[in-house]
Amino acid sequence: MRRQDARTLSLILCMLSYLLVGAAVFDALESEAESSRKRLLERKRDDMKRRYGFTEQDYGELERVVLQAEPHRAGRQWKFAGSFYFAITVITTIGYGHAAPGTDAGKVFCMFYAVLGIPLTLVMFQSLGERMNTVMRFLLRRLKACLGLRNTNVSMGNMVLVGFLSCLGTLCVGAAAFSHFEGWTFFHAYYYCFITLTTIGFGDFVALQKKEDLQEKTPYVAFSFLYILVGLTVIGAFLNLVVLRFLTVSSEDASRADGSRGRGQLSDRKGGGGGALGVAEDGRSSSNLFLPMEEGISRLNLLLPSPTEDLESPGVPQPYNPGSTAQGLCSLCPCMCSQLGACDSPTPSCHGHQGGAVYYNSVAYRMESAGSWSSREPTAQSSPISGTISPGQGSCQRLHRSRRKSV
Repeated sequence: MRRQDARTLSLILCMLSYLLVGAAVFDALESEAESSRKRLLERKRDDMKRRYGFTEQDYGELERVVLQAEPHRAGRQWKFAGSFYFAITVITTIGYGHAAPGTDAGKVFCMFYAVLGIPLTLVMFQSLGERMNTVMRFLLRRLKACLGLRNTNVSMGNMVLVGFLSCLGTLCVGAAAFSHFEGWTFFHAYYYCFITLTTIGFGDFVALQKKEDLQEKTPYVAFSFLYILVGLTVIGAFLNLVVLRFLTVSSEDASRADGSRGRGQLSDRKGGGGGALGVAEDGRSSSNLFLPMEEGISRLNLLLPSPTEDLESPGVPQPYNPGSTAQGLCSLCPCMCSQLGACDSPTPSCHGHQGGAVYYNSVAYRMESAGSWSSREPTAQSSPISGTISPGQGSCQRLHRSRRKSV
């Protein structure tokens, strides 16, 4: 199993476990309290029926009237201020539920409005979060420079800490403001800000729902709208640091895995005799060209044939001659050096080497600024015929360092 698949499976298991733990905790905390509230409401309902002589049908009608009148406590919800408030809750996916379209035309327009508005809002908040993180990184770097710190680089830990503190500050400022305007406790106001800025939007606490707040308290209405938009930007910047960082790491692992598979396929082609580029050997760069060999052909002296070798009788084994090998290798070197860009001479013509079916082996050589032709011991990646070549004057440029290449 690949590493990315294992991470995905682990995330799924963690999410399911997290849901199970949450369900168990909420059951333990809320179940008994819900039963108590239900019993209390039933006693109050029975008291009202006896006191006012309501029948079950009368009480049901009264209950429906109260529920339908609930959204209108703050005045008319569908004037411009109330409609703007509703539009914010739609495109930000907060969805308090304090107001909803009552006509079919309004419901149809709400669906189309959300389809276009939600992606636009997500992209906008992500872009604003990135800009905010850039500004914060610049300010932290300047602050470190002003404090005289040698290392002025801003790490990811610094950014996450600053983002977390910014979120806490935003929530505290909103809690203080809404506890003042709405008459809530600080804890309930903090809870409202958290549920709003995380776009959960239960609707149990909703601002601007007192009588005529939307029409009479214009500064408070403007503050509420601005706070929601700015707070969502701050939360988006923090999530951009945490969540998107994890997604980046996942994509990097996937790219690394694809690269490993590509190198494995490259190694397979290399072993099969196809053309491939080799990797660095002993810390030095190398370029390997693996050309196909016919079965039954010896791996010795498979250099470009010299004119004298063309005249030899085929099938008669020839003794090893360093001079002829050097001559063949020198014929091969200009073509190779020209392809590698190491020669200042024009590209030589290699048509003269097409005298017959020639099969090339992997020939290892080394280019140095000074040296002489000498034989080396055969290695696993080079043919037995290998050595050191000193480029002649006017043929190859002087190399500043030894580079091992294989053709």
